[in-house]
Amino acid sequence: MEIKTAVPLLAALAQESRLAIYRTLVAAGSGGLAVGRIGEQLQVAPATLSFHLKELSHAGLVTSRQEGRFIYYSANYTAMNELLAYLTENCCAGQPCTPAPPCCNPPCD
Repeated sequence: MEIKTAVPLLAALAQESRLAIYRTLVAAGSGGLAVGRIGEQLQVAPATLSFHLKELSHAGLVTSRQEGRFIYYSANYTAMNELLAYLTENCCAGQPCTPAPPCCNPPCD
């Protein structure tokens, strides 16, 4: 990953509501959550939620899928792992880190 790729990801997370949404989706696992459920859990108005999900989606941090009349959003674990690897690639003065750098894996469904 290059800095030009990392900055938009970090910028998307550098807002309280978007960070809360992303953390909620990470906790939900690979199945994700319906938009209405995200709004209920975080008590975010639909228009505001739509704006924040669009920003996270444009950054590549979340993916969406439609099932019937519902839209589900899921965390993009690959994008987060690449960002974590980029942020920690020069840690520990070039020596192997103990423990290993963090890695984000979806919880078992």
